[in-house]
Amino acid sequence: MKTALTIAGSDCSGGAGIQADMKTMMAHGVYAMSVITAITAQNTRGVSGVMEVPPEFVTQQLDAVFTDIFPDAVKIGMVSSGKLITAIADALRRHRAANIVLDPVMVSTSGSRLLCEEAVSELKEKLLPLAAVITPNIPEAEVLWGHSITSPAHMEMAAQEISQAYKTAVLCKGGHNINDANDLLYAEGKAQWFRGERIENPNTHGTGCTLSSAIASFLAQGFSLSEAVRKAKEYVSGALAAGLDLGHGSGPLHHGYQLDR
Repeated sequence: MKTALTIAGSDCSGGAGIQADMKTMMAHGVYAMSVITAITAQNTRGVSGVMEVPPEFVTQQLDAVFTDIFPDAVKIGMVSSGKLITAIADALRRHRAANIVLDPVMVSTSGSRLLCEEAVSELKEKLLPLAAVITPNIPEAEVLWGHSITSPAHMEMAAQEISQAYKTAVLCKGGHNINDANDLLYAEGKAQWFRGERIENPNTHGTGCTLSSAIASFLAQGFSLSEAVRKAKEYVSGALAAGLDLGHGSGPLHHGYQLDR
Protein backbone atom coordinates (compact mmCIF):
# COMPACT_ATOMS: atom_id res chain seq x y z
CA MET A 1 0.00 0.00 0.00
CA LYS A 2 1.29 3.45 -0.91
CA THR A 3 1.71 5.97 1.89
CA ALA A 4 1.29 9.73 2.25
CA LEU A 5 2.00 12.18 5.04
CA THR A 6 0.16 15.41 5.78
CA ILE A 7 1.92 18.16 7.74
CA ALA A 8 -0.74 20.62 8.81
CA GLY A 9 -2.97 21.96 11.55
CA SER A 10 -5.88 20.11 13.12
CA ASP A 11 -9.47 21.15 12.34
CA CYS A 12 -11.71 19.88 15.14
CA SER A 13 -14.80 20.19 12.89
CA GLY A 14 -13.23 17.73 10.46
CA GLY A 15 -13.67 19.77 7.30
CA ALA A 16 -10.17 21.11 6.67
CA GLY A 17 -6.60 20.62 7.88
CA ILE A 18 -5.24 17.18 8.65
CA GLN A 19 -8.73 15.70 8.99
CA ALA A 20 -9.63 16.69 5.42
CA ASP A 21 -6.21 15.57 4.22
CA MET A 22 -6.43 12.11 5.78
CA LYS A 23 -10.00 11.54 4.58
CA THR A 24 -8.94 12.44 1.06
CA MET A 25 -5.88 10.21 1.14
CA MET A 26 -7.89 7.29 2.49
CA ALA A 27 -10.55 7.82 -0.19
CA HIS A 28 -7.79 7.31 -2.75
CA GLY A 29 -6.57 4.07 -1.20
CA VAL A 30 -3.42 5.58 0.27
CA TYR A 31 -2.26 4.93 3.86
CA ALA A 32 -2.44 8.34 5.56
CA MET A 33 -0.18 9.68 8.31
CA SER A 34 -0.06 13.09 9.97
CA VAL A 35 2.28 15.52 11.68
CA ILE A 36 0.30 18.15 13.56
CA THR A 37 1.67 21.71 13.49
CA ALA A 38 -1.18 23.39 15.39
CA ILE A 39 -4.38 22.59 17.26
CA THR A 40 -7.27 24.83 16.29
CA ALA A 41 -10.75 25.54 17.58
CA GLN A 42 -12.70 26.03 14.36
CA ASN A 43 -15.73 25.08 12.34
CA THR A 44 -17.12 25.91 8.92
CA ARG A 45 -17.81 29.48 10.09
CA GLY A 46 -14.30 30.38 11.19
CA VAL A 47 -11.39 29.90 13.57
CA SER A 48 -11.80 30.90 17.23
CA GLY A 49 -8.46 29.69 18.59
CA VAL A 50 -5.03 28.36 17.59
CA MET A 51 -2.39 26.63 19.73
CA GLU A 52 0.88 26.08 17.88
CA VAL A 53 2.84 22.89 18.45
CA PRO A 54 6.47 23.59 19.49
CA PRO A 55 8.92 23.17 16.58
CA GLU A 56 10.95 20.61 18.57
CA PHE A 57 7.90 18.36 18.90
CA VAL A 58 7.06 18.76 15.21
CA THR A 59 10.59 17.50 14.50
CA GLN A 60 9.99 14.52 16.81
CA GLN A 61 6.80 13.65 14.95
CA LEU A 62 8.55 13.88 11.58
CA ASP A 63 11.44 11.70 12.72
CA ALA A 64 9.01 9.12 14.11
CA VAL A 65 7.20 8.85 10.77
CA PHE A 66 10.21 8.84 8.45
CA THR A 67 12.19 6.29 10.46
CA ASP A 68 9.35 3.77 10.37
CA ILE A 69 6.80 4.23 7.58
CA PHE A 70 8.53 6.29 4.90
CA PRO A 71 5.92 8.33 2.99
CA ASP A 72 5.70 8.06 -0.79
CA ALA A 73 4.40 11.64 -0.87
CA VAL A 74 4.12 14.57 1.54
CA LYS A 75 1.48 17.29 1.66
CA ILE A 76 2.23 20.49 3.61
CA GLY A 77 -0.58 22.80 4.67
CA MET A 78 -0.54 25.89 6.84
CA VAL A 79 2.53 26.43 9.02
CA SER A 80 2.16 29.54 11.11
CA SER A 81 5.71 30.60 12.02
CA GLY A 82 9.23 30.83 10.69
CA LYS A 83 10.55 28.46 13.35
CA LEU A 84 8.05 25.77 12.35
CA ILE A 85 8.92 26.21 8.69
CA THR A 86 12.63 25.83 9.46
CA ALA A 87 12.04 22.69 11.54
CA ILE A 88 9.94 21.09 8.81
CA ALA A 89 12.37 22.00 6.03
CA ASP A 90 15.36 20.67 7.96
CA ALA A 91 13.63 17.34 8.67
CA LEU A 92 12.38 16.87 5.10
CA ARG A 93 15.84 17.59 3.72
CA ARG A 94 17.50 15.27 6.25
CA HIS A 95 15.13 12.40 5.45
CA ARG A 96 15.23 13.09 1.69
CA ALA A 97 11.48 13.32 1.35
CA ALA A 98 10.03 13.02 -2.16
CA ASN A 99 6.86 14.14 -3.94
CA ILE A 100 6.28 17.14 -1.69
CA VAL A 101 3.05 19.04 -2.42
CA LEU A 102 3.04 22.44 -0.73
CA ASP A 103 -0.18 24.39 -0.27
CA PRO A 104 1.30 27.81 0.63
CA VAL A 105 -1.47 29.04 2.90
CA MET A 106 -0.61 32.71 3.31
CA VAL A 107 -3.78 34.65 2.52
CA SER A 108 -7.36 33.81 3.55
CA THR A 109 -10.22 33.71 1.06
CA SER A 110 -11.32 37.12 2.37
CA GLY A 111 -7.85 38.53 1.64
CA SER A 112 -6.45 38.60 5.19
CA ARG A 113 -2.75 37.86 5.59
CA LEU A 114 -2.21 34.69 7.64
CA LEU A 115 1.59 34.72 7.80
CA CYS A 116 3.89 37.50 8.96
CA GLU A 117 6.60 38.76 6.62
CA GLU A 118 9.29 36.80 8.48
CA ALA A 119 7.40 33.54 8.03
CA VAL A 120 6.74 34.25 4.36
CA SER A 121 10.47 34.81 3.83
CA GLU A 122 11.28 31.49 5.51
CA LEU A 123 8.64 29.76 3.40
CA LYS A 124 10.15 31.15 0.19
CA GLU A 125 13.73 30.38 1.16
CA LYS A 126 13.41 26.98 2.81
CA LEU A 127 10.21 25.15 1.85
CA LEU A 128 9.32 26.20 -1.69
CA PRO A 129 12.57 24.88 -3.24
CA LEU A 130 11.90 21.44 -1.67
CA ALA A 131 8.47 21.07 -3.26
CA ALA A 132 7.64 19.05 -6.35
CA VAL A 133 4.65 21.37 -6.82
CA ILE A 134 3.09 24.29 -4.98
CA THR A 135 -0.62 25.10 -5.19
CA PRO A 136 -1.21 28.83 -4.56
CA ASN A 137 -4.56 30.53 -5.07
CA ILE A 138 -4.60 33.94 -6.74
CA PRO A 139 -3.89 36.05 -3.61
CA GLU A 140 -1.04 33.71 -2.61
CA ALA A 141 0.40 33.75 -6.11
CA GLU A 142 0.32 37.56 -5.96
CA VAL A 143 2.40 37.48 -2.76
CA LEU A 144 4.94 35.11 -4.33
CA TRP A 145 5.07 36.97 -7.65
CA GLY A 146 4.96 40.47 -6.20
CA HIS A 147 2.35 41.78 -8.67
CA SER A 148 -1.43 41.83 -9.04
CA ILE A 149 -3.07 39.06 -11.06
CA THR A 150 -6.15 40.19 -12.95
CA SER A 151 -6.27 37.94 -16.03
CA PRO A 152 -5.41 34.46 -17.29
CA ALA A 153 -2.34 35.97 -18.98
CA HIS A 154 -1.18 37.25 -15.60
CA MET A 155 -1.66 33.74 -14.19
CA GLU A 156 0.67 32.37 -16.85
CA MET A 157 3.30 35.03 -16.22
CA ALA A 158 3.12 34.57 -12.45
CA ALA A 159 3.29 30.77 -12.58
CA GLN A 160 6.29 30.84 -14.92
CA GLU A 161 8.27 33.35 -12.88
CA ILE A 162 7.45 31.67 -9.54
CA SER A 163 8.48 28.32 -10.99
CA GLN A 164 11.76 29.69 -12.26
CA ALA A 165 12.49 31.53 -9.02
CA TYR A 166 11.95 28.57 -6.69
CA LYS A 167 12.75 25.63 -9.01
CA THR A 168 9.37 24.00 -8.49
CA ALA A 169 6.23 23.31 -10.50
CA VAL A 170 3.34 25.70 -9.83
CA LEU A 171 -0.39 24.99 -9.93
CA CYS A 172 -1.98 28.45 -9.93
CA LYS A 173 -5.62 27.99 -8.92
CA GLY A 174 -8.19 30.12 -10.71
CA GLY A 175 -11.32 31.76 -9.41
CA HIS A 176 -11.24 35.09 -7.56
CA ASN A 177 -13.19 36.74 -10.43
CA ILE A 178 -10.52 35.86 -13.01
CA ASN A 179 -12.11 32.76 -14.48
CA ASP A 180 -14.68 30.17 -13.51
CA ALA A 181 -12.57 27.30 -12.24
CA ASN A 182 -9.60 27.05 -14.57
CA ASP A 183 -6.25 26.16 -13.03
CA LEU A 184 -2.83 26.57 -14.61
CA LEU A 185 0.02 24.12 -14.15
CA TYR A 186 3.50 25.36 -15.05
CA ALA A 187 6.09 22.61 -14.94
CA GLU A 188 9.36 21.89 -16.73
CA GLY A 189 9.05 25.05 -18.80
CA LYS A 190 5.54 24.31 -20.09
CA ALA A 191 2.11 25.71 -19.21
CA GLN A 192 -0.98 23.50 -19.14
CA TRP A 193 -4.53 24.66 -18.45
CA PHE A 194 -7.04 22.49 -16.61
CA ARG A 195 -10.49 23.72 -17.45
CA GLY A 196 -13.40 23.52 -15.06
CA GLU A 197 -16.86 24.91 -14.45
CA ARG A 198 -17.80 26.84 -11.35
CA ILE A 199 -20.15 24.73 -9.26
CA GLU A 200 -22.73 26.67 -7.26
CA ASN A 201 -22.17 25.10 -3.85
CA PRO A 202 -21.55 27.07 -0.63
CA ASN A 203 -19.96 24.04 1.06
CA THR A 204 -16.38 24.72 0.05
CA HIS A 205 -14.69 24.52 3.44
CA GLY A 206 -11.48 22.55 2.89
CA THR A 207 -11.28 22.67 -0.91
CA GLY A 208 -7.59 23.67 -0.97
CA CYS A 209 -6.66 21.00 1.58
CA THR A 210 -8.53 18.35 -0.39
CA LEU A 211 -7.04 19.27 -3.77
CA SER A 212 -3.42 19.27 -2.56
CA SER A 213 -3.95 16.02 -0.64
CA ALA A 214 -5.47 14.36 -3.70
CA ILE A 215 -2.49 15.45 -5.80
CA ALA A 216 -0.13 13.97 -3.18
CA SER A 217 -2.14 10.73 -3.18
CA PHE A 218 -1.83 10.34 -6.93
CA LEU A 219 1.88 11.19 -6.90
CA ALA A 220 2.36 8.54 -4.20
CA GLN A 221 0.77 6.02 -6.57
CA GLY A 222 3.19 6.86 -9.34
CA PHE A 223 1.12 9.11 -11.59
CA SER A 224 2.82 11.95 -13.45
CA LEU A 225 2.30 15.45 -12.05
CA SER A 226 0.03 16.42 -14.94
CA GLU A 227 -2.12 13.32 -14.50
CA ALA A 228 -2.17 13.75 -10.71
CA VAL A 229 -3.46 17.31 -11.07
CA ARG A 230 -6.10 16.27 -13.61
CA LYS A 231 -7.41 13.43 -11.47
CA ALA A 232 -7.33 15.53 -8.28
CA LYS A 233 -9.29 18.33 -9.94
CA GLU A 234 -11.89 15.83 -11.12
CA TYR A 235 -12.16 14.47 -7.58
CA VAL A 236 -12.74 17.90 -6.02
CA SER A 237 -15.28 18.81 -8.71
CA GLY A 238 -17.14 15.58 -8.02
CA ALA A 239 -17.14 16.28 -4.30
CA LEU A 240 -18.52 19.78 -4.83
CA ALA A 241 -21.18 18.47 -7.19
CA ALA A 242 -22.24 15.92 -4.55
CA GLY A 243 -22.91 18.89 -2.25
CA LEU A 244 -23.56 17.58 1.28
CA ASP A 245 -24.77 20.18 3.79
CA LEU A 246 -24.06 19.24 7.41
CA GLY A 247 -24.17 22.35 9.56
CA HIS A 248 -25.49 25.85 9.98
CA GLY A 249 -22.56 27.31 8.03
CA SER A 250 -20.83 26.14 4.89
CA GLY A 251 -20.17 22.47 5.51
CA PRO A 252 -17.09 20.40 4.61
CA LEU A 253 -17.05 19.57 0.95
CA HIS A 254 -15.85 15.99 1.03
CA HIS A 255 -17.87 14.26 3.75
CA GLY A 256 -19.37 11.05 2.42
CA TYR A 257 -17.79 11.40 -1.02
CA GLN A 258 -15.72 8.40 -2.02
CA LEU A 259 -13.51 8.09 -5.05
CA ASP A 260 -14.98 5.80 -7.68
CA ARG A 261 -12.11 3.45 -8.28
